[in-house]
Amino acid sequence: MSALPKRIGFLSFGHWQPVPGSQVRTARDALVQSVELAVAAEELGLDGAYVRVHHFARQLASPFPLLTAMAMRTSRIELGTGVIDMRYENPLYMAEEAAAADLLSAGRLQLGVSRGSPETALRGSQTFGYVPPDGTTDADLARDKTALFRAALGGASVADADPRMTGGARARLPIQPQSPGLADRIWWGSGTFDTAVWTAEQGMNLMSSTLLSEDTGVPFDQLQAEQIARFRQAWADAGWDREPRVSVSRSVLPIVSDTDRMYFGADAGEDQVGLLEGVRARFGKSYTGEPDVLAEELAKDAAVRDADTLLLTVPNMLGVDYNAHLLETIARHVAPAIGWAPHGGH
Repeated sequence: MSALPKRIGFLSFGHWQPVPGSQVRTARDALVQSVELAVAAEELGLDGAYVRVHHFARQLASPFPLLTAMAMRTSRIELGTGVIDMRYENPLYMAEEAAAADLLSAGRLQLGVSRGSPETALRGSQTFGYVPPDGTTDADLARDKTALFRAALGGASVADADPRMTGGARARLPIQPQSPGLADRIWWGSGTFDTAVWTAEQGMNLMSSTLLSEDTGVPFDQLQAEQIARFRQAWADAGWDREPRVSVSRSVLPIVSDTDRMYFGADAGEDQVGLLEGVRARFGKSYTGEPDVLAEELAKDAAVRDADTLLLTVPNMLGVDYNAHLLETIARHVAPAIGWAPHGGH
C-alpha cells in the first residue's frame, strides 16, 4: 500500500459523435467540455483531470493545447494524460510543449506515456513519419523516444551550438524552456508484469493499464495488485530516492436516479477475458449500483487499495452536467470508503 495520500481524478477519452443522445457532437464540444469538467472537478475537491490521447478517431488527440487551456481555468488540480502514444511523437518538440504547459500550470502536469494501444489506423505512426529502424519494434521505438524525451526534460544537452551565433563558443544546447521537476512526473502505461518492472527500473511512475495481457485466472484487481507489488519491489531494488506514484483506472457508475438507471442499470459487473492481438488478456469490470454497495465493493478492490491514484473513466458524451453529478456522487458517497478526502481534508 502506498504511503502517499489517496488521490482521485477523472479520465476522459473525449469522444464526440453527432448521434441522438450525445451532448458532445463536435470536436469543439469535446475540447471545451473537457476544460469545463476540469473546472467542475476542482470545485468538487477532486485531485486530477486526465485525458486519453487517440489518433485518427473522434476522440482527444493533441493534449498540450488542451492541458494548457485547463491550466488557465484552474489553480490546483493535477492535469494529465493517460496515455500519450510515444510512437507518434517528436520527443524534443514534445519536451518543449510539455515544459511550456507545465510552466503555465505552475507545475501541475502528470504525463502518462506508453507504446500505445490497438487503434483505428493501420500503421498510424508510420503515417506520421515514424518508422522503427530495421531490426526493432514499435515498442523499441516508443521506449527510445521516451528516453530522449525524459532526458530533454531533465536538461540534457541535445544539440550542437552554432559558433557563428554564439561568439565562437562551442557547446551543446538543451531544449528551452525547462520546467524543473517535470521529469519526475512522467508515468508509463503498463499492461504486463514485465513492463511494470521495466518502468520501475527507469524511475517512472506506474500507470497500470485498464487491461492486462496476462490472465492467471484470478480477478482483475488481484492481477493488477500483483503487478503493482512487482513494480514497487523493482523500484526499491533500483534504489530511487523518491516515493513512486501508481494509478489505476475504474469505471464507477453510481445509480441514484432514474436517469442513472436508464443509462447504466443493465451494465454487467464482471471481469472480461479475451484475446488482444493474439494474447489472452483480462479487463476490469465496471462498478455499477447503489453508492453504499459501490463503496463496499471498491474498498475491497486490491489494486485500488494499493494505488495512490484512482482515475474514474467518465461517459463524457453525456455532457458536463451529468458527469459533474456522477463525480459529486462518487466524491460524497463512495470515495471516503477507500480512504480519500476532498482537497483540504487529506
